[in-house]
Amino acid sequence: MEFRSYLIRRLLLLIPVLFGVTILIFGLLQLFPAYQRAMLYVTDPRQLNNIDEIIQMYGLNEPLWKQYFTWLGQVFSGNLGWSKVVGMSVTDAIFNFLPATLELAIFATPIIIIGGIWLGTKSAAHKDGPVDHISRAGAIVGWSLPTFWFGLVLLMIFYGYFTGLFPPERLSTDISVIVHSGEFTRYTKLNFLDGILNWEWSVVFDALRHIVLPVITLSVVNIAFIMRLMRSSMLESLGRGYILTARAKGLPEKTVINKHARRNAMIPVLTVSGYLFAAIVNGVVITESIFNYKGLGWWAWRTAINLDVSSILGFALFSGVLFVLTNLVVDLLYAKFDPRVRLGGSIK
Repeated sequence: MEFRSYLIRRLLLLIPVLFGVTILIFGLLQLFPAYQRAMLYVTDPRQLNNIDEIIQMYGLNEPLWKQYFTWLGQVFSGNLGWSKVVGMSVTDAIFNFLPATLELAIFATPIIIIGGIWLGTKSAAHKDGPVDHISRAGAIVGWSLPTFWFGLVLLMIFYGYFTGLFPPERLSTDISVIVHSGEFTRYTKLNFLDGILNWEWSVVFDALRHIVLPVITLSVVNIAFIMRLMRSSMLESLGRGYILTARAKGLPEKTVINKHARRNAMIPVLTVSGYLFAAIVNGVVITESIFNYKGLGWWAWRTAINLDVSSILGFALFSGVLFVLTNLVVDLLYAKFDPRVRLGGSIK
């Protein structure tokens, strides 16, 4: 019952937060002149020849509060404007590019979280030993690597030197022809998963081959961050009284580390991991741009350099809603799994 009431409170709090996000984005929108803001209401490229009519129709010279509710009504109806960069509505663009980024997140996030937790646990359990020193040195190097430089190095080695071993983009040209043929059904737009569902193993293999380098690029940097966080959290847990009690009872060191210390050290890692997944789904701009991996990050980069106002604001709105929802999920998981925190917010 306590968790249910906490869930209801958090859901109710979500409403003003989401409205706050829309107000902030609408406020930024006012920095643009009326003819650029009119792009948010375009649903067909032919309307671009009648911008003055759109300005009058949607009251873009009216008081701000009227403009806000007009725009909000369009948002709730699914109209986020027209993306001139990709020649489709912003809503369609988000749903078109989201699967590519989601594909990256599905593969990269488990590697980052599991690898970071495992390395952090080993490093803390062998504090000041060879394993700890090697892990920390690797984490410093990994965290210090510029993403664009590391991605380009991987491309030069695995696409340049080993000719075409792990190529950029999402699919090879010949495989792309299969995917876009009438005989191939696009169930999810996740290439590897659709390949499995269509029993086209050449598509599965090619999709995985193209995703290797972007996933490695994302994983190396972020594993280092999770590892350092897990190590510090584990060291704090290992110094607590209940660990000394467990050792005094004669429990095996493996049980003390894995069952008692790591379980409590996971709370901050769980919190960060939720935001990490949201950040990847939100679009990893540099990684997707380097590998020409056409996901949300690639689209955001293209819209930014072309000052595609409707696309930029649509992406900002998607990002804001995604992080608000992620924050809700993380808070619920924290309240569910940390027995020290009362759902009302006080400490037991």
